Amino acid sequence: MTQDEMKIEVAKAALKYVVPNSIIGVGTGSTANFFIDELATIKERIKGAVASSVATANRLEDHGINVLDLNDVEEISVYIDGADESDKHLNLIKGGGGALTREKIVAAVSNQFVCIADESKLVSVLGAFPLPIEVIPMSTSYVKRQIVKTIGGSPILREGFTTDNGNLILDIHNLKIEDPKRLENQLNNVVGVVTNGLFAGRSADILLLGTANGVKTIKL
Repeated sequence: MTQDEMKIEVAKAALKYVVPNSIIGVGTGSTANFFIDELATIKERIKGAVASSVATANRLEDHGINVLDLNDVEEISVYIDGADESDKHLNLIKGGGGALTREKIVAAVSNQFVCIADESKLVSVLGAFPLPIEVIPMSTSYVKRQIVKTIGGSPILREGFTTDNGNLILDIHNLKIEDPKRLENQLNNVVGVVTNGLFAGRSADILLLGTANGVKTIKL
């Protein structure tokens, strides 16, 4: 089974977590795109969706799914999104697609967070995938220096990329993240950082993992 086939299987499996007659949150990235395509088959069962990026909003609208502004929504029943890495405690690294801030906001509002991924994303220790950090443009050099000084790693500017919020992304390479919550808070306290791609304070509630032998469900 190919990686894409695993992603399609977890996208299908995620449909059972869609709460009827509710508003759901939808993430960003290749696995989330497969989910959007599957969601289109049951779109009449939901009131609409809150998108975590412009790209996701466009894909939802292309399928005729009602896209709502988060400020007009009181409750999101479930947030469904992929991840770049997950540990066994369902702490995640997200932001490979650059939508980490909006993803983190939608996840925070949602009653349940269902992460969908293929089996390659489950790791023993987070950090092999570079950790994204969204930064205010004028702070980029300062944030780089603070990261090297306080936590180590190699922060590299993501060239030619601007987030939907008009900011930049630093990707921190060469990390071994043994205390994700602590590092998440530490990075967010650096002046100029909007947020980082660690989802540990608000980790996933359920991980649907696509494997060669079918979809595996991991819960906290």
